[in-house]
Amino acid sequence: MGDRYLLAMPLHAVTEVYGEAGLRERFALEIEPFPADAQSMLREAMALAARLHENDVRVREPYLNHLLRVTIRIICYYHVHDVEVLVAALLHDAVEDHPEDLGGTPEQALATLADRFGPRVADLVGAVTNPEWHPGRHRYDQYRDHVTTSLDGNPWARVIKLSDFTDNGVGVIHTTGPKLRTAATKYAPLVPVLRELVARPDTPLADDVKEHIAGQLDLAEQRFAAILDE
Repeated sequence: MGDRYLLAMPLHAVTEVYGEAGLRERFALEIEPFPADAQSMLREAMALAARLHENDVRVREPYLNHLLRVTIRIICYYHVHDVEVLVAALLHDAVEDHPEDLGGTPEQALATLADRFGPRVADLVGAVTNPEWHPGRHRYDQYRDHVTTSLDGNPWARVIKLSDFTDNGVGVIHTTGPKLRTAATKYAPLVPVLRELVARPDTPLADDVKEHIAGQLDLAEQRFAAILDE
């Protein structure tokens, strides 16, 4: 595959045609213009994400694919080159899914990330990490309330969550089986929450990027409605 061709492909097309290897190559191409120390930090974070999630899958693909798409989207579509934000994007599910491999409890896992990548990275990962389920509450209600509260005062965490949601929401069309309806039920209530958050003046994205994301949220909403109407 040629570099220019790979850079021009939509991320899910890269996934379908070239798989994890293609996403890894696309990531390498996207970070090529970064300073050497930034590239090193990003490669270290990707290696850690790959190790933590090596046995995880999302329906029919390695979980790392999701993490790479979330991060690449922030670079190439959101035009964000803040290395700590990108590191946090690569590791945004690490504490939620594998705290034991990062020291034990979620708090210890965040401390490990702070030691390795800095306190801001840990803070961003913490902001997008779902808390333990509280018995007596519906899981999806708790999830929506957590996202609303956690992102309210953390503009850069919104950027990570927006890319994560785009991959899960707009990308729901690439999901099959029972997870299709489950995903639509979980994520549909988040659309108005994220639509309001992305429009806020302190969300650190250019106006044209915000418009692009608003369009993606509209598309996700349409797809959720179609799934839930079946």
